[in-house]
Amino acid sequence: MRGTRFARIITYLVLGLFSLLFAFPFYYVFVLATWPGDRVLEFPPHMFFGNGVQENAQILFSRVPYLKNFLNSLGIAAISTVLTIFFCTMAGFAFAKYKFKFKKQLYQFVIATLAIPGFLNIVPFYKMMVAFKWINTWLPLIVPGMAGAFGIFLMTQFMENSIPEEILEAGRIDGLTEFGLLMKIAFPLAKPGMAILGIITFIGSWNSFTSAMIFLPSVEKTTLPVALSMLNSRVDNNMGGLMLGTALSLIPIIIVFVAFSKQIIAGLTAGAVKS
Repeated sequence: MRGTRFARIITYLVLGLFSLLFAFPFYYVFVLATWPGDRVLEFPPHMFFGNGVQENAQILFSRVPYLKNFLNSLGIAAISTVLTIFFCTMAGFAFAKYKFKFKKQLYQFVIATLAIPGFLNIVPFYKMMVAFKWINTWLPLIVPGMAGAFGIFLMTQFMENSIPEEILEAGRIDGLTEFGLLMKIAFPLAKPGMAILGIITFIGSWNSFTSAMIFLPSVEKTTLPVALSMLNSRVDNNMGGLMLGTALSLIPIIIVFVAFSKQIIAGLTAGAVKS
């Protein structure tokens, strides 16, 4: 009994130590955001909050349209997340629960696209966006990822293990259409997997830099990563404003992660315990 209790205490201590190690970079960013730019890189490093927030805020909001960039990032990330969850869940449901011609080959083709480096299609993709007249709009950052290979793979694997065929057959007997099965049975049962896909998509879209830099060249219409990079140029290098902007940009990610933490845990443990 004592040995079990001692092992549990050691486990909690180790987990607590790792939690502090992983949380420290976030804390340190917020600390540096409160120090003036000329004191950010001082040695020894600052471990406590300073009094340079107002100065950093003035520099940040005067050098870039931070609020507009923030809203741009938020809008693109939110729309991308919702559409990706919907279409990838729909595709995953089809691959997991339906039988159709060339299903295996089509699924293998989707998975094979994961091995293609993204930078290989930048030039042809840019030419396509120019032809569509989508430059300086949100569409290039939203539409191509609505049915991404990773999201389809994730939701296919999740639905294969989490949605019994018996429930679907019962829904058909009750008169549900195939789309009704998707909306009323598949979506509710797939919430943990959808939460994981949503967070991955939101973070990826929120941190997107290369695509935003290429397709949103206007400062007013671009996203936070591109706007913040302007504060770190050789001509205008201000670490205080950069740290404050970076700290503020972390808040939505932290909120999303905390809000969906239960669904994430449920998704990671789905299928781990069998009755």
